[in-house]
Amino acid sequence: MSARKLTITRLGGQGDGIAETPDGQIFVPFTVPGDVVNAGVEKSRASLIAVLEPSPDRVTPPCPHFGPDDENAGCGGCALQHVADEVYRDWKRGLVIAALESRNIAADVAPLVSCEPHTRRRVVFAARRTDKGAILGFNRAASHQIVKVETCIVATQRINQALPALRRLATAVAVGKEAFRLSVLDAAPGLDLAVEAPFKLGEPDRLRIISAVRAEPDVTRLSFNGEILIEKQPPELEFGKVIVNPPPGGFVQASKAAEDVMGDLVTGHLKKSKRVVDLFSGSGTFALRLAQQSHVHAVEADGPSLAALDKAARRTQGLKPVSVEKRDLFRRPLMLAELKTYQGLVFDPPRAGAEVQVADIARSTVKHIAAVSCNPVTLARDLEILIKGGYKLTSVTPIDQFLWSAHVEVVALLERPKR
Repeated sequence: MSARKLTITRLGGQGDGIAETPDGQIFVPFTVPGDVVNAGVEKSRASLIAVLEPSPDRVTPPCPHFGPDDENAGCGGCALQHVADEVYRDWKRGLVIAALESRNIAADVAPLVSCEPHTRRRVVFAARRTDKGAILGFNRAASHQIVKVETCIVATQRINQALPALRRLATAVAVGKEAFRLSVLDAAPGLDLAVEAPFKLGEPDRLRIISAVRAEPDVTRLSFNGEILIEKQPPELEFGKVIVNPPPGGFVQASKAAEDVMGDLVTGHLKKSKRVVDLFSGSGTFALRLAQQSHVHAVEADGPSLAALDKAARRTQGLKPVSVEKRDLFRRPLMLAELKTYQGLVFDPPRAGAEVQVADIARSTVKHIAAVSCNPVTLARDLEILIKGGYKLTSVTPIDQFLWSAHVEVVALLERPKR
């Protein structure tokens, strides 16, 4: 590794600053376009040593755990707290524009919809037992080392206030010294915890964990590798006007504010559709909102999530009919004949996208489509298939659900023009 003086010209796709040199591009984390820095360079990667001349677009990070590695910093959860808001927003919107342009898709991408700090209701911590109790925090970037956090500026205040309790529970859960994941969902009436661990629990371990949870009034449920160990009250989420009891560790949109924006875009686009199919429906983020105006068929591979959706629909008065189907859409997508009865469709797949399913949708007569994705690259690929199939892209909205990270949520709306 050699120390070099570098000038940062732009931000890369993961939020690192890029310096253009005769030897090629060099990526420097925690830098801003306009910075002149001293960096330790190894091939195309570098570590920041010092900022020699700060960019006018460099700001003070609001979180004490953000920044290059030292005793307190190095958390890998955020990548861009040091970047001025206007530059940050343009960069994040630019990720969507670049993904679409890579597929030759011309679209007027809307301004980035902001999410405020302390609004992320779903957080996944890393934890590990130590001689002094469990350490709870986030992994350093590109590392398995856990940085202990005393506060998290993106998480809800309720999660922040519960950090001491979460550390106590992590200590109760830890068996051996293997690292594990602790997912925390801010729900009603309390926090819903889901542990994913590479170790097994004995009966004394189970009793210890149950006793520890009983002593924490802010925690309503704890599950271990999918098994509920203790549930004081079923956790509740509200999708539109419908109350849902999510399954342990089930998928939930990270921010309630972002979910509401997405829900409004999807329901508004499909409002004239008498029958709608929701693909990759989860526990009903969109299906239960849409059921207030349309007949809905929800398709999802995860059985517990689908059961939660079905239960919520059955006990809620005033909804249009809702049917559910457990189905792996990657292995067995809805075929053309199955799609012909629907006027509206929404799909929100995992990061890999829905390439196989979209191939059938592109040949269908579905009038209105809402495509939701947390990966602009796979979304652009799927949109290209739909556009080649005759669909018109009417709007693209990026949503900053994952604040100060390199991830961005996108809602794209399409319609099939009249023949």
